[in-house]
Amino acid sequence: MANAFTSILHNLINRLTPFKAWIGDLKDPKTFKADAIAGLTVALVLVPQSMAYAQLAGLPAYVGLYASFLPVIFAAVFGSSMQLATGPVAIVSLMTAAALEPLAISSPDGYLAYAAALAFMVGIFQASLGFLRLGILVDFLSHPVVVGFTNAAAIIIASSQLSKIFGLESVKGEHHYVTVFNLFQDIPQTHFTTLLMGVFSIFLLVYMKKVAPKLPNVLITVVICTLLSFFLGYESRGGAVIGLVPSGLPGFKIPDVEFGQMVDLVVSAAVIGLLGFVEAISVAKAIASETRQRLSANQELVGQGLSNIVASMFQAYPVSGSFSRSAVNFAANAKTGLSSIVTGVLVAVTLLYLTPLLYHLPQATLAAVIMVAVFYLIKIEPVVHAWKVHRHDGFVAVAVFMTTLFFAPHLEKGIMAGVLLSLGLFLYRTMSPRFVEVGRHDDGSLRSAELFELKTSDTVSIFRYDGDLYFANAGYLEGKVLNSIAQKPNLKVMVLDFESVDLIDSTGEETLARIVERLEVAGIELYIARAKRTMLDAFTRSGLMEKIGEDRFFRERTLAAKFAKEKFGDEIDIEPIITVQHITR
Repeated sequence: MANAFTSILHNLINRLTPFKAWIGDLKDPKTFKADAIAGLTVALVLVPQSMAYAQLAGLPAYVGLYASFLPVIFAAVFGSSMQLATGPVAIVSLMTAAALEPLAISSPDGYLAYAAALAFMVGIFQASLGFLRLGILVDFLSHPVVVGFTNAAAIIIASSQLSKIFGLESVKGEHHYVTVFNLFQDIPQTHFTTLLMGVFSIFLLVYMKKVAPKLPNVLITVVICTLLSFFLGYESRGGAVIGLVPSGLPGFKIPDVEFGQMVDLVVSAAVIGLLGFVEAISVAKAIASETRQRLSANQELVGQGLSNIVASMFQAYPVSGSFSRSAVNFAANAKTGLSSIVTGVLVAVTLLYLTPLLYHLPQATLAAVIMVAVFYLIKIEPVVHAWKVHRHDGFVAVAVFMTTLFFAPHLEKGIMAGVLLSLGLFLYRTMSPRFVEVGRHDDGSLRSAELFELKTSDTVSIFRYDGDLYFANAGYLEGKVLNSIAQKPNLKVMVLDFESVDLIDSTGEETLARIVERLEVAGIELYIARAKRTMLDAFTRSGLMEKIGEDRFFRERTLAAKFAKEKFGDEIDIEPIITVQHITR
């Protein structure tokens, strides 16, 4: 009992002190300087991006700054990646808006509280997975699911900003595609001053990224468009601007939300927690492969979870690791988590002293920032690649893409459909593993007789079974065995090659026992070759080993054939199994 408690305490201490791995490196002035510069570089990108993503989430722009202060610092201190840049991201912001929209209709005054409560639930979910070492659960979101969802989400995000580019207030529909249709109907009422500002912002963002990719194109665009807005009287001409941004740091505040409303957010919180972490761990792994730094998925879950909990306590909303800002952080030569701490401090300075400068920032510019950022999330090549590898994967990616687009803003339905479809197709594939008779190939190996047109024996057959043996496919194996003996009326010995079987459950064991009985009735002996130790142990415990006979288990398939020859003599022919054949084609 004492040892268990000590182990739990040791694990807890390690989970809460990962910064010990890098804090000693800060004694080196070069490391400190590199992190300070990297932190400044990321902050220049984060400040305008965070405001844009907050508005994507249906929140005031300053909430994005709140989410870029303490959450960024906590994620760096308690995470395992030294370059992962946490904060507001596009997909999590969109999913936040989708989760909160129904509650906003019934109680618009509590929208900020709902956003904070959602961050709290996401944080608890992620931190719990991390402390319990259940990071493996994110693997249920397969790559095709993530790819399909990301492409659809990018299109939804970009199209959701069109109203701000055109300066329109279109009627929202039950589904996102209805909202977009309503927008296109309202295009004749476009506010052309807003449209010009939006198009100019997109041009600047794309042009700057092309001609000067190392410069902070987002910050430069925001500064230029804010100055134009101020000097040209953009607001007086009907253009929408950010307006007054409250000065000062966010205060500690527990979200004031009823328990019943939090229950309504449980599914959304779990989906956001999983998908947000998939985004974070993906970029963290990519960077770790370059830096060769140790990365722990469970520790990263703790870091992301604690950052979301802190976000909820300081009037922010769910955050995650960012692809773009992490890449900037890495490219700026960040060495430790100090870079993110510097970023958070600079955001705090912005909140304290620089918010008046943001008043004239056009809404259309923020919309352009979002649209250009998510444009790079649209990738068709991974979908095509998934289709080439396995058509089931390609089908899942396309299905998730279409489902997400159709059900938006209910994005969780696309994810849930993808997970269920992936599991269903996996189960379908494992229900019918390969079951082939093998013969001796020209190269000396035993290969599929049908595929390579190899001669087989009418009296001794070796069948290779490629898969696990469990409840979903036990009946399949039984059917294959019975069909095979029906085609060989003179069969005396059947050898089952179980080298590929890693798992057998009680249903599989019972089915195998039934196969033995049916073969005995037909006058056929069953031999088992190359079974793994775990399988043999299961047979010993169940008594099936004794029922079949220990002498009928073999390390090699040819040993089984030779044993049968010694027993049956001239009654059987094992030449096609032993002798090398020449391929007929």
